[in-house]
Amino acid sequence: MPITDAALPPSMQPQRLSCLGPHGFHRIAYSYWPGPSEANPAAGVGRPTLCVHGLTRNGRDFDALGERLSRRGPVAAPDMPGRGRSAWLADAADYSYPVYLGTVASLIARLGAEEIDYVGTSMGGIIGMMLACQPGSPIRRLVLNDVGPFIPVAALERIAGYVGLDPEFADLDQLERHLRAVHSAFGPLSNAEWRHMAETSHRVRADGSLGLGYDPAIAQAFTAAPLTDVDLWPFYDRIQCPTLVIRGAQSDLLTAETAEEMTRRGPKAELYEVADAGHAPALMDEAQIARIESFFT
Repeated sequence: MPITDAALPPSMQPQRLSCLGPHGFHRIAYSYWPGPSEANPAAGVGRPTLCVHGLTRNGRDFDALGERLSRRGPVAAPDMPGRGRSAWLADAADYSYPVYLGTVASLIARLGAEEIDYVGTSMGGIIGMMLACQPGSPIRRLVLNDVGPFIPVAALERIAGYVGLDPEFADLDQLERHLRAVHSAFGPLSNAEWRHMAETSHRVRADGSLGLGYDPAIAQAFTAAPLTDVDLWPFYDRIQCPTLVIRGAQSDLLTAETAEEMTRRGPKAELYEVADAGHAPALMDEAQIARIESFFT
C-alpha cells in the first residue's frame, strides 16, 4: 500500500469514489480542495478545476497547484486507477483510456458543476483531449502539459524502458534518488519538492521494503502490441474550448513542430514554453502555476 501520512496541504481533503469499469466497480482516491465557495459561502461559487497526472504519477503532484487554484474554486486531483492511493485493477487490460475516461467522467459528476477547467499532464492531457472533443463536453478551458496530438515512437520507447519495472528500495532516500534520475526532465525541483514526490509516490511491500507507487501492470498497454507513432489529431481538431499548451523546451514527447502546429489547428492553442524542462514540467514552479492561474481567470 502507498504511504498516506505524508504532510497534506493546509486545505486539502483526501476523498474516495467508486467508479464502474468493465469488470465491476473500482475505488479511486482523490485530493480535494473545497475552495472559497465551500469554506466561505460569502466568497461566491467558483468553477471547479480537475487536475489529472501522467502515466506513473499520482494526484499529489498537484499539491502546490491545487492550493493556488483553490483560491478561485474547488479543485480535485485524482489518483488514476492503479496509482497512488487508488485500487489496483484486477484485470490489467482495464488500464486503458476507456476506463480512464469513465473514471474522470464519474469524478466530474461528483463535482456537480456544469463546467470545469482541466489540467492534464501527459496521459492526463490525452484524457483531457478525448473529453474536450466530445459533444456537450463540460470542459470550459483546457491545459495540456507537455502532450499533444502527435507522439513520436521514440518517446514511447523511452517510457517503455522504465514503466512496469518494479524495483525495491531500502529506504526513502534510495527511492528519491531513483525518482530524480527517471524524472530529471521535470525541471530543477528543490530538495523539498523531490522529497515530497518520494513521500507521496511509493508503497510499502510486505517485507518492509519500498516500491514505486503504482501497479506495474499499467505497462501492459506498452507491451500488448508493437509501439508506433500515436496520431490524435482527429481528437484535437474537434476541440473548441480555449486551450493552453505547456511544453518543456527539451521535451521528446511534445516536439516543437507539433506544439507550433497546435497553435494553428483545432482550438488554436496558446503556447507556453518552459526553458529548463523536458517531459514534463512539474507544475510546481511559481511561474508555471501563475501562467495556469492567469489562463483560467
